[in-house]
Amino acid sequence: MDAIELGVFSSRVAATCDEMGAVLRRAAFSTNIKDRLDYSCAVFDSQGQLCAQAAHIPVHLGSMAYAMQDLVAGMQWAPGDMVVVNDPYLGGTHLPDVTLIAPVYLQAELIGFVANRAHHADIGAHSPGSMPVSRSLAEEGLIISPRHLLREDRVVHACLAAITTATANPLQMDGDLAAQISANRAGVQRLLELAGPMGAERYLAGLEAVNDYAERLAAQALGCIPDGRYAFEDLMEDDGAGGVDIRIAVSIRVKQGRVDRRHPDCGKHPR
Repeated sequence: MDAIELGVFSSRVAATCDEMGAVLRRAAFSTNIKDRLDYSCAVFDSQGQLCAQAAHIPVHLGSMAYAMQDLVAGMQWAPGDMVVVNDPYLGGTHLPDVTLIAPVYLQAELIGFVANRAHHADIGAHSPGSMPVSRSLAEEGLIISPRHLLREDRVVHACLAAITTATANPLQMDGDLAAQISANRAGVQRLLELAGPMGAERYLAGLEAVNDYAERLAAQALGCIPDGRYAFEDLMEDDGAGGVDIRIAVSIRVKQGRVDRRHPDCGKHPR
């Protein structure tokens, strides 16, 4: 691809994420999604590597980028499938953030995935609200290990019921999950409209070119930072469980355009 083709291709993939977000917001029931806009949408390649995202919630997209490769490698996929997960130990954030992942197949070839993550109003916590003061993960609500919510475009009702019945408002949860399903379906459709005329090989080459370009931009930006150690610390007012003035500190080493996270100074500060 030349520079113009790459720019158009990149914009179309990014626009897919924007449209997924628009569908999710318009179809959702809960205030968290519809009004607070606490959701994120992204496109990944066939290995689960992040390729495009909309301007949604950074903490969602940051964790999804690292989690997807393990998640997609550990599941069996077919056209029309969708997997649901919220387990923080498998790349989630907190339990109210529920992620739906859908594969994209072009003529029986897996060419990528779309995913969206939405903050639900209730996930079955011991206390009301979507962000309870919890001392353990179990108190925060239902833990969803990766499982199929849809198989070949059909809802797995046992999975859906296990999620909705754990909440105080099953109808709202059902509606919000339906909105997430719709957002992924919109993403799959748009990517097929883009990839179909190109063919799988050229589409995948385009995704690789986009990520290569992003890597060059990042390397250029890091190269502008002088070598040295950079440190910062601040205080968090409280943790909601009695702790106050909690110190947060970070220390990194920049050397020859790279950020060294293994620098010994980093280990001296709590993250």
